Amino acid sequence: MSDPDRRPTALRIIGTVLDPGTWRRWDEPVTVADLPEAGDYRADLLAARARTGLDESVVTGEGRIRGRRVALMAGEFGFLGGSIGVAAGTRLVTAVERATRERLPLLATPASGGTRMQEGTIAFLQMVKVTAAIADHKAAGLPYLVHLRHPTTGGVLASWGSLGHVTSAEPGALIGFLGPRVHQALYGEEFPAGVQTSENLLAHGLIDAVLPAGALAAAAATALDVLCGEQGPLPHRPLITPRHVPAPPSAATPALVSPPAPVSPPAPAGQEERGQGEGTPLPVDASLPTAAPLPTDTADSLRRSRRPERPGLHDLLARATDVTPLSGTGAGERDPGLLLALARFGPSPCVVLGHDHRPAESGPAPLGPAGLREARRGMRIAAELGLPLLTVVDTAGAALSREAEEGGLAAEIARSLADLVTLPAPTLCLLLGQGAGGGALALLPADQVLVARHAWLSPLPPEGASAILYRTTDRAVELAEQQGIGSAALLAHGIADAVVPEDPDAADDPDVFLTRLAHVLGARLADLRAMDPERRTAARRARYRRLGGV
Repeated sequence: MSDPDRRPTALRIIGTVLDPGTWRRWDEPVTVADLPEAGDYRADLLAARARTGLDESVVTGEGRIRGRRVALMAGEFGFLGGSIGVAAGTRLVTAVERATRERLPLLATPASGGTRMQEGTIAFLQMVKVTAAIADHKAAGLPYLVHLRHPTTGGVLASWGSLGHVTSAEPGALIGFLGPRVHQALYGEEFPAGVQTSENLLAHGLIDAVLPAGALAAAAATALDVLCGEQGPLPHRPLITPRHVPAPPSAATPALVSPPAPVSPPAPAGQEERGQGEGTPLPVDASLPTAAPLPTDTADSLRRSRRPERPGLHDLLARATDVTPLSGTGAGERDPGLLLALARFGPSPCVVLGHDHRPAESGPAPLGPAGLREARRGMRIAAELGLPLLTVVDTAGAALSREAEEGGLAAEIARSLADLVTLPAPTLCLLLGQGAGGGALALLPADQVLVARHAWLSPLPPEGASAILYRTTDRAVELAEQQGIGSAALLAHGIADAVVPEDPDAADDPDVFLTRLAHVLGARLADLRAMDPERRTAARRARYRRLGGV
């Protein structure tokens, strides 16, 4: 646990996080006349005031983090254990409502034992109004960050301590719903050691990071640079006409290969607007070159997509900026087969989620139901804040186990598909490598789909499909050709919008491939974000409705 003598106070954490000289307090003072007239509680309040120099257990206000204006509310454990009564609850709600009105991102850093027992049930109910205010803040499309300090327990953890888009905690902090003293009093035994710690919560997907106070400002600034959603400047991209196609980034290899755009006849008079509605495909990014599809050999692509050296999502994120890894569902699950992060590719902030074929743990992990619940957390963040969503498909298949079945794998695939098809945020999918089965399909639906030259998408691994149809795996390549799983077929069938070339293999020259890919992703995300949202979402629905031409 943290050393109580070195635990940062509310004012100290504010001074550590905010740029020097930018703190402005918002609080209306709680005067002595506002305190209870008599009794031990009044004496306790007066003693807490004298000890901390504060008039309540929370402090609210605004300042700047790396130049960005933010609202901040901090708990003071030294003031009656940071407990929340009516005055503190009202102060929190007032601060959240002001942050919402002024459209400020909000950082909360509680340290509290929970409800102020001296005030009873009315204090207990303060958590409802605080939660409602934070829900309104997030519904307004504004970021909410949480940094849990030692200790944070009870109703505070069960309300404003657990609602962050991104949540970190102090190293070694006691974090838990039922405080250890209460547990021992009620059950006559000590709470199991090592459970209610920051590090254990991180391991179980309940928080995203364990950070000392000195690292909080940089982490918050990086996360807010993405969550606040400002679009960076786009590189100069000349206007494209049929006779003006820019030279590709490399004379040998274009940035993308897209199908030639069909030439449509002029719309009848009075019908010009209908061409921009439901059923109209989204245009392929005109800033990138158009060429004939690259020939592909399915057997060769299968082999190349499975090379251990092939770059994956971790490698791609190394070409991004402002990267903030997120951990787990926020609800007690974490899947090493899925990577979730905030990032920026070129000018474009986004939420990134995808299969990680080389997770930090030992060896590849198939995607299970917890991974899809983690992915759906990323989708919710994108939807709440209007951020573009980038999904990356690179999986040999979903988990096949008793745990996956009992955990609801099929249902989570269905929910993921439903979320992606209806998501209000711009969406872009990248088929980066293998794309086998429902685990791949669950992350596919998007406004636009890019596919690496040697990536593929199939209902099952080709060997599995061959075993079903022919009771042998020997005809896997033959069947893969028939099923049209390769990049050229995906492009021809309208499943993919463009092919990212490999020259000849991403594993042989990952730097060139990933640099090209990061550039393409940044440009595509920016273009999707600039589109009219209603037109974009209608086109997404129509794209999947017309697949197969039936």
